[in-house]
Amino acid sequence: MPYDKELITHKLIRWEEYLNHYKLPAWKELPDIGLYMDQVIALLAQYLDFIPVEDQKDKPVTPTTINNYVRLKVMPAPEKRRYYRVHIAFLIMIFTLKQGISIGSLQKLLPSPTDEEGVVAAFYTNYIQQVREIGSFYTAQTRAAVQDILDPQVTDQGLVEKFLIQSILQAGFSRILAEKILHLRDADPAAVLAQETIRDHQGRHPMDAPEEED
Repeated sequence: MPYDKELITHKLIRWEEYLNHYKLPAWKELPDIGLYMDQVIALLAQYLDFIPVEDQKDKPVTPTTINNYVRLKVMPAPEKRRYYRVHIAFLIMIFTLKQGISIGSLQKLLPSPTDEEGVVAAFYTNYIQQVREIGSFYTAQTRAAVQDILDPQVTDQGLVEKFLIQSILQAGFSRILAEKILHLRDADPAAVLAQETIRDHQGRHPMDAPEEED
């Protein structure tokens, strides 16, 4: 069944308006009173309502996922089963970033769970500013890419599929590049360059990271 062009147009405009007004809470706006798990989940549902779910039972934030992040040491453990500002900040960053990167790589990017609160606060403050800036950049780029779809005089049904494929490929290439760069953290430059030389002789791409060796 072909896409309803008017519906697609409506959704594109609605998404643009949403991102133009979307902002994550500032550090001082995060609650620091010690929330229990159910309160944390309810709060994050408000902050992350843009994350799609396939059905109402498939919640993006669950006690199991949060407990897993604590177990994997991606975030600090709660204090006597209560979550404070630092925990909420970690969870916001984890759930927004994991849309485009693996949890393993995410650990290399975020502050350490043992870092002082001031370190996490500075990182989080910079992070939410980047979310704002990238949201604006993304909406501008998307608006330029979908002009024909938004034009009621254009009836080509293939435009929607073309835009979908472009969006998926862009997301995929961005994720691959991010993963490769994260693999270079704390890497020995001489070793990396030596591996590049070997890969060049083997016909492999020089952007491959040492961790990807067979």
